Amino acid sequence: MASEPNRLGEWRQDWAGKFSVSPPLLRDALICLSGLFFGTTVVAVLVSGLVPELRWDFTVLSLLCSALIFALALKSLSDHPFERFGHANLVTAFRACLVSLLGACIFCFDDLAADRTALLALAGIVLFALALDGVDGYLARRQGQESDFGARFDMEVDALLILILSAAAALLEKAGSWVVLIGLMRYVFVLAGRYDPRLNAPLPPSFRRKLVCVLQISALCLLLLPLVVPPVSTIIAFSALALLTYSFAVDIRYLMRRPVLVP
Repeated sequence: MASEPNRLGEWRQDWAGKFSVSPPLLRDALICLSGLFFGTTVVAVLVSGLVPELRWDFTVLSLLCSALIFALALKSLSDHPFERFGHANLVTAFRACLVSLLGACIFCFDDLAADRTALLALAGIVLFALALDGVDGYLARRQGQESDFGARFDMEVDALLILILSAAAALLEKAGSWVVLIGLMRYVFVLAGRYDPRLNAPLPPSFRRKLVCVLQISALCLLLLPLVVPPVSTIIAFSALALLTYSFAVDIRYLMRRPVLVP
């Protein structure tokens, strides 16, 4: 009878072969993501035990969100051409854990709007995650491990953070329900690409796109602060939505003007 280590090795090779992923990369990614998932579990359990307003649903939602993100990351590993998961992707995965905890706290915290300390703490976590957003790209360039996987992983974590923060702005009544459009716009764009192939074409690198992403997160982070209330919060939210709409319009115009390549 084959030993357990051999069975595990055979499973990894079979799984890696199906998705065109090298076994060393799969093993390294599983180790990194499993460690972060365990850390997220410990933090979620501790926080739910220390904060009366957060109960078991906070822990469950945190872990479900983290597990979903990591499962999608593993599924996309074929776009990562290196043998190691890499420090840059490890930072991005850590940011994904922060986003998961943040989202669970926002949706599960009882009467969050009335707790100034909690709101300030959440704003601090957002700023920390935003600061780390520049670290993963720097590490990828410095270590020569830039890849389509890393860029997509980073972008999807940012998109999820923006969606959570825009939903928080609506829940805290910092703006009307329309503010959620800020978080949904990225997903609507992806969905539209299923109906028009031109929207699936790659976009050239753009400083404008990166700047708008940072400004969206910064503006939505401001809306978490207790002192930022309507009409100031509404103006901030509307300005962020207008800027994001402009940025998407520029990219859509660029893509729609390109000819469709017929195979």
